[in-house]
Amino acid sequence: MSSPLVLHTLHPNFSTFDSLPRHGGGCYYWSMQMISQQEVNTGLRIPPHNMEAEMALLGSIMLRPDAIYDVLDIVTPASFYFEKHKTIFETMLELFSKHNPIDILSLSSRLKEKDLLDRIGGTTYLTELSSAVPSSANAKHYSEIVMKKYMMRQLIEASEFLSHLGFNEAGELEEILDHAEKKVFDITERFAGSARFRDLVPLLAEAYERFEKLSSAEHELRGVPTGFKSLDDILGGFQNSDLIIIAARPSVGKTALALDIARRTASIHQTPVGIFSLEMSSDQLVDRIVAAQSRTDSSVIRKGIRTQTGTWRDDVFKNIRDALDELSRTPIYIDDQPGNTIMKMRSAARKLKIEKGLKLLVVDYLQLMAPSTARTNDSMVQQVTELSRSLKHLARELNIPVIALSQLNRAVETRGGKPKLSDLRDSGSIEQDADLVMFIHSNEDDIRDESGKMKEVQRKELIIAKHRNGPLGTATLDYHTRFNTFVEIDYSNYGKAEEEFKSL
Repeated sequence: MSSPLVLHTLHPNFSTFDSLPRHGGGCYYWSMQMISQQEVNTGLRIPPHNMEAEMALLGSIMLRPDAIYDVLDIVTPASFYFEKHKTIFETMLELFSKHNPIDILSLSSRLKEKDLLDRIGGTTYLTELSSAVPSSANAKHYSEIVMKKYMMRQLIEASEFLSHLGFNEAGELEEILDHAEKKVFDITERFAGSARFRDLVPLLAEAYERFEKLSSAEHELRGVPTGFKSLDDILGGFQNSDLIIIAARPSVGKTALALDIARRTASIHQTPVGIFSLEMSSDQLVDRIVAAQSRTDSSVIRKGIRTQTGTWRDDVFKNIRDALDELSRTPIYIDDQPGNTIMKMRSAARKLKIEKGLKLLVVDYLQLMAPSTARTNDSMVQQVTELSRSLKHLARELNIPVIALSQLNRAVETRGGKPKLSDLRDSGSIEQDADLVMFIHSNEDDIRDESGKMKEVQRKELIIAKHRNGPLGTATLDYHTRFNTFVEIDYSNYGKAEEEFKSL
């Protein structure tokens, strides 16, 4: 007697049934008859699926490639039950992303290049798909059938997961219930339909409520506070669904500024912040955050300053201990996996939004991200284009500001002067997709003294070069290199600058 696992695995992949004879119309009569007989004999139940709908959907796209626009937001490759259909749809998406035609010739050619043509049944099967379409105008309806069956399979999987949790008597009740709730919520969140258009009248009512809150004294900022008054005066905080680009040449202070914004808004306003660090480990980030919070030299954090007895100096250790205590109450969450793809980041961010109420996301940095659909022949420009658009979609989906750090071209150094939007590295799509672009700039006199030595306190300009929903401008801050942190400048009395720094 076959086990459910074996039957479930073999059927969608056609690893056994492909060799069986077919009857007219391309139907797998004998194989489906065998499955039905096995179901009767063993009591096994085949997961919900609709082979005809999957075939009709794929055939509709081949006959009318524009149909892919109707189904992109409904089905994914994972929605298909049969492995060969998943492969075909993935190849269709690949051709679509490259603006290539989607027809039998293009599909068979690409599948052959990937050594997958024989696995899906050859050109003959592609021809069968195109001939199995009642009407290509019904592609959206076919996709909804496929998606419904997929959702049913997901519910079955969830029920098995919940059943396993129910038999896990050793676990804590609160933890078991939490896992069960998350599993069901993930399914409902994934398949919940969203309205394409909204009536203007309720939108106006919501706008009135926002304006009324903004007019009150306790709601000074509409967006997420940056922690720097001079910056908030220009931006009004970072706005929800905005993609914010912070760009500069290497070692200018991009990461320091992003960490300062995350630390300040999380500690002062209890804003939940997520940080994807692709350049540095979580330990390195924490060292930087502690150095800035404790006002301790970053080299001391790395090496330590000890007395002759081998213990930490009391004053240094007290500052660090106090900083650790303060930071332990800040809602900052760090993911330092190298080579993170946008798909993994989207999943992790969505989970953090559900569990912790994520309100700000930081990505350090854009050019180190791995695109989810990268091909070996894709240029860096194409990859960065995909990444910038994906981050903008993520900001829209989660309705939070997303800060992405980015490099500038070397041209800004050879040309001299302040950075321009054209200096953004690798892709013009960064400039296009971003709602806010901010450059970190400083003149040579602001970072070096007369002898050419790097100053411990450097004057930095934060240049707002693009602001889709607000004014342009410049905020000037001091950058303390010893502590890797930015501070406000008290123009009324420069002698109070150090006092302002100590009040962080």
